[in-house]
Amino acid sequence: MARRGEEPYSCAVRSPDDASAPPSTEDAPLRTGMVLAGGAARGAYEVGVIEYVLKDVARAIGRDVPIDILCGTSAGAINACFLAAHADAPQARAERLKLRWLELRIEEVVRPSTTEIFAMFGSIFGRKRKPPAAADERRGGLIDTTGIQRIVIGEIPFERIREHMNAGRLSGLTVSTTHVASGQTVVFVQRREPGLPRWSRDPTMSARAAEIGPDHALASAAVPLLFPAVRIDGDFYCDGGLRQNVPLSPARRLGANGLIVVNPRYIGPPPTPSTNVAEYPAAFALLGKALNALLLDRIENDIDRLKRINDILDAGTRRFGPAFVDAVNEQMGEGGARGGLRPLRIVHVRASEDIGAMAAEHVRSPDFAARTPTWISRVLRRIGEGAGEADLLSYVLFDGAFAAKLVELGRRDAKARHEELCAFFADAHAG
Repeated sequence: MARRGEEPYSCAVRSPDDASAPPSTEDAPLRTGMVLAGGAARGAYEVGVIEYVLKDVARAIGRDVPIDILCGTSAGAINACFLAAHADAPQARAERLKLRWLELRIEEVVRPSTTEIFAMFGSIFGRKRKPPAAADERRGGLIDTTGIQRIVIGEIPFERIREHMNAGRLSGLTVSTTHVASGQTVVFVQRREPGLPRWSRDPTMSARAAEIGPDHALASAAVPLLFPAVRIDGDFYCDGGLRQNVPLSPARRLGANGLIVVNPRYIGPPPTPSTNVAEYPAAFALLGKALNALLLDRIENDIDRLKRINDILDAGTRRFGPAFVDAVNEQMGEGGARGGLRPLRIVHVRASEDIGAMAAEHVRSPDFAARTPTWISRVLRRIGEGAGEADLLSYVLFDGAFAAKLVELGRRDAKARHEELCAFFADAHAG
C-alpha cells in the first residue's frame, strides 16, 4: 500500500462561496493548479519536483504539461511567481529556476541584521523603537534579506505575469501572507478576469486583488523572527504559512479541479517510548519544531479531510446510486451554480527524506567548511551538531550545494509518482 498522502485520488471539497468553479471534473476539462508550500531554504526541494513535472513528465506524454493556476506560500510564493513570470517558456523556466537556486551563496543571503538585533534586545529592556519612516518597508527579523531581495527583483519580471494572463498562458496566481497587526491570512490574487472570485466566509482569511510584485513575494517568504516583515499599502505582512502554508483553497477558488501539491515536509515513523530521561531541547531545537508545526504540518490534515469527504461521497454513491451527490447538494442548498461538493483530484508529492538531517550532514562536510566564511560555517555547524536543532538549520541554509541535494531529492520523489503524474496530465489533455 502506498504511504499516507502520496497516492493521487479524486477528492471533493465543499465550496459554497465559489460560484465560478466548474461543477465537476466530468463536466469540464481538468484545470490544473500547482500548489507550492512554504519552508524558506527548503523551497529548493520544490524546484526538483517542478523540473521533473515540467520536463520529464512532459517528455513522457509528448507535450508540455498545462499549469493554469499557481499558488504559493513563503519560498513557494517566490517559486510560483518565477514560474508565472516565465510562463511563455513552459520547460525552460524549470531549468532557469533551478540555476537561480544553485547559484545561491549563503554569505550573500544569510547575514545578520545588526539593526534589528539591537532593536529586539532594546525592546526587551523597555526601549521604545522609533515609528517606521515612510521609506522603511522592512521591519523585524534577525537576518538581513538584501540578498534575497536582489534575487527576487532581478530575476522575476513581475510585469510579464499580466502579459501571460492576457495571452492565455496562465489563469491565476496567488500569494498567501499574514497581516501582522491582525494575524489574519491575506491572499493576494492576480487572475485573468477582473476582480475576485467568490471567497470564503472564514473571518480569519480574506482575499485581495493585486498586480503581484516583489513586495508580495518577499512578504510571503518573511518567516517571523528570521526574516523582516514587508510593508504593503501601509501595513506589514509576513509569512502566509502561519495559517495557510499549503494554499489549497485559493487554487480551488480560482477554478482548479486538479492539483499538484508539493510539500517539503518529511513524515517519519512515530517516536518510540524511551526509558531514558531525555534532555530538554535547546532553544534552536524548539524554534525549529515550532516552525515545522506552523509552516509545514497542516497539509496532512487538509488532504486527509478532503479524502474523508471523498470517501463519504463514494460510499453514498455505492449505496444509493449516482444521484447521491446531486441529492446531497440539493438538500444543502449548494447545487447548481454554487458548486456544492465537487471532485478534486490531487497528486501529493512529499519529501521522502528528513531535510533537517540532510542540512545537518551538509554543514558538517569538509566541502561546506572550505567554501563558507569561517564565522558562518562555525555558527551553522554548531546548530547542526545540536540534538534536534537541524530543523531550524534547514530553513536558513540558502547554499547552492545544499539546494542541489534538495533538487535531486525532489526529482526522485516526483519520479516515484511518475505513472500517476502522467495519468493526471493525460486526463487534462483528454478533457
